[in-house]
Amino acid sequence: MDSDQFQRIAKALADPRRFEILEHIASRAEVGCQRLCGCFPVRQATISHHLKELTTAGLVEFRKDGQFVYYRVRPSVLDEYMAELRRRTAVPSVPAAPAGARKVGSNAEVAKRA
Repeated sequence: MDSDQFQRIAKALADPRRFEILEHIASRAEVGCQRLCGCFPVRQATISHHLKELTTAGLVEFRKDGQFVYYRVRPSVLDEYMAELRRRTAVPSVPAAPAGARKVGSNAEVAKRA
């Protein structure tokens, strides 16, 4: 996944309403635009804008059937995004403690013992 697409997806997912729309689409095989408009307390133009952003990010795809438009999630893109997010935020693994070593508690527990 290139950096531009990663940024577009991150931006798309950062908007709470857009994320809600994505969740709604993901909960079904596909959803018609008209149905989406009835599920959220915003104007049709706002839903269309959010769908455009989700499509541009590659998170959803659409198909037209006459005058109707249907949206569905692209799971492979979500998988790629999650893999890239894991790669970018990977924390080096901590060496395992030797067998029999005592686990040190939290700072509060250490302070209590002192």
